[in-house]
Amino acid sequence: MSAKKATPKSTRPEAQATQKQSPRTYERFHWTQRIAHVLLLMSFTLLGVTGLAQKFSTSSIAIFIVKLFGNIETLRLVHHIAAIVLMFLTIYHILDAGYKFFVRRSRISMLPSLQDIKDAIQAFAYNLGVGKKRPQMGRYTFEEKAEYWALIWGTIIMGLTGFIMWNPIAAAKILPGEIIPASKAAHGGEAVLAILAIIVWHMYGVHIKKFNKSMWTGRLTEGEMLHEHPLELADIKAGVAERRLDPKTLRKRRSFYFPIAGVLSAAMLLGIYGFTTSEKTALTTIPPVLGTVQVYAPQTPTPIPSPASDQGSGQFVLTWDGSVGPLFQTKCAVCHGASSSTGLVMDTFANILKGGNNGPVILPGNPDNSRLVQVQSAGGHPGQFSPADLARIREWIAAGAPEK
Repeated sequence: MSAKKATPKSTRPEAQATQKQSPRTYERFHWTQRIAHVLLLMSFTLLGVTGLAQKFSTSSIAIFIVKLFGNIETLRLVHHIAAIVLMFLTIYHILDAGYKFFVRRSRISMLPSLQDIKDAIQAFAYNLGVGKKRPQMGRYTFEEKAEYWALIWGTIIMGLTGFIMWNPIAAAKILPGEIIPASKAAHGGEAVLAILAIIVWHMYGVHIKKFNKSMWTGRLTEGEMLHEHPLELADIKAGVAERRLDPKTLRKRRSFYFPIAGVLSAAMLLGIYGFTTSEKTALTTIPPVLGTVQVYAPQTPTPIPSPASDQGSGQFVLTWDGSVGPLFQTKCAVCHGASSSTGLVMDTFANILKGGNNGPVILPGNPDNSRLVQVQSAGGHPGQFSPADLARIREWIAAGAPEK
């Protein structure tokens, strides 16, 4: 018996074309947006790693990270460079948004609206099994808008507090000195909040729940669009998703926008330059000096004025326990408390005589060569003494800096 021949599958061209046909896709992000996203990802990651290592500097992980970068100064340099990249990305985003709004007259689809609140309630009810259907959303969902504006808010907070920490002397000339430790606390707290939001919210919504590759490929399939952005898909198919502009109108608007954008860019770039170069802050870690340090001692000592008249007035006593100690605790203890990173603690008589990492700040009997008097006399210090208080400190040091 002869075996029957197997019936071959259809080899018609239209059948092969149907089998090989790939799903239709729609552009979600332009290549410039995808590059900006990669740079944002890199700068945010570096800021988070190097920032948390400084905030939790005593933990074993932070110590390992510092060693990984070589030393604390290199880690701070990387942190500053990543911050500068974030500033450049902010400028680009402002100019890009301005171009879309003023030149192309695109919809401002990222602005929150009342419909977003309704969509959030409907999505919450649907996830609990109470609602019957998911909300129908457009170009950006309420989750994406919330995450975007959280990024904007966080960038503003980190920029303002970062400026104060980067330029503490300039900030203290305008604002109270307490703004510096307050900015440090806000900067670190916002950093922890931002990192937790990325790990818990963004990672789950974009990478775990359903891996959204559009920020890498730039496109979404029709099925993905129908599931995530059905209203935008309907606008695309209806031809009303993007406004069409004739070349003449486009050239006219560009000729008006580009000069303004150029001036704004120059102003913002100058702002970044001033932000990063106008002041050498106290964050520099100076290696300890080994060996014996020769203290300058002039041949003719500075005459020591008698504080008897001041003590007799009954207003204050020139001793640490009398009036000098409370004055230091009021002016200096905020920055030079027990947790001071410079090693200079000014809360007790023994600590202020001990000095900091760079040596003593008070030379009893020699106010002119005391580091404390020199810094305060220069002015602009966050914990600046008044002229009367500084004169009192000079007299106290000249009298030998007595404790009792």
